[in-house]
Amino acid sequence: MNALTKATLRSGKRIATQVQRAAAEQFKPPRGPGDWLPGLALGPGGARRYHLYRPPDVPRGERLPLVVMLHGCGQTGRNFAASTRMNLIAARERFFVLYPEQDRLVHPQGCWNWYDRRSGKADAEAATLMAAIDQVCMLYPADRERVAVVGLSAGAGMAALMTTRYPVRFKAVAMHSGVAPGAARSPATALGAMRGRHVPPMPTTAVGKAMGAAAVFTTLPPLLVLHGDADLVVSASNAMSTASVWAAATSAKPGIERTVQRGKRHPMRVTEFKRGGRTFVMLCEIAGLGHAWSGGAPRQPFSDAAGPNASRLIWSFVSRQFKSAAAT
Repeated sequence: MNALTKATLRSGKRIATQVQRAAAEQFKPPRGPGDWLPGLALGPGGARRYHLYRPPDVPRGERLPLVVMLHGCGQTGRNFAASTRMNLIAARERFFVLYPEQDRLVHPQGCWNWYDRRSGKADAEAATLMAAIDQVCMLYPADRERVAVVGLSAGAGMAALMTTRYPVRFKAVAMHSGVAPGAARSPATALGAMRGRHVPPMPTTAVGKAMGAAAVFTTLPPLLVLHGDADLVVSASNAMSTASVWAAATSAKPGIERTVQRGKRHPMRVTEFKRGGRTFVMLCEIAGLGHAWSGGAPRQPFSDAAGPNASRLIWSFVSRQFKSAAAT
């Protein structure tokens, strides 16, 4: 065996070891209390793996809220859980967290297909994710009446698509660093939308075809928008476009912008869009934040520990919507 062959074999073994470690890390439970439960959902878009975080000591007969977390490109469900630390909040506040996983054979970078509406691929993938939610609600004591969806980047785009396609299924939605709904309908227009070149059409009435969606709906759930003004991947202009189109669809009017800063974290400009005293859109524009989860764990991909804690902001917003829905 010559030196070249030996070197090739060593290289192959090293790559195989790295792949095995990456695969093991992907399914390794994140640190903390509770259970990290694997699953597989089938739908029009094919099969998608997922993990469900179950908080510890769930009493028999109790149904808990469900928060769906959609990772961004280049992420897995596990490192999204590690970055956002949403499981720690779920353990304390008692809710399930669902982390669907994009199939790398479907998209090599692990991006959710939020944009390919013309071909039907985006809608098929959204339907598959809905199948995952239905499966979790059937197998575990998750409350179908208290479901929220959250996404980062491509995950934010998919969260918006799912909410506009199935508005009655969600009580709240949060988009972090995402493209404005309806700004793209094909792969060719997706990049321009990310750069803020395509502005979504404004609905003419609160009841109608909003955000370029094919489905007609009557009620959108409240929306939280978080975006960094230093984002070089998805233009920060998408934040205001998203808030504006959602507000127009829900007949909500903007209030006075205020600046909020906690300690030495990045400050953020907050604008609430209300109708009848209720907030239907909350826009948080974060100064100095790039394309990363605000307040995320350090040393995680697309995570910035210096930003305000997005996970806490999201749960605060979502839990208010759950309470408001229960009161009506």
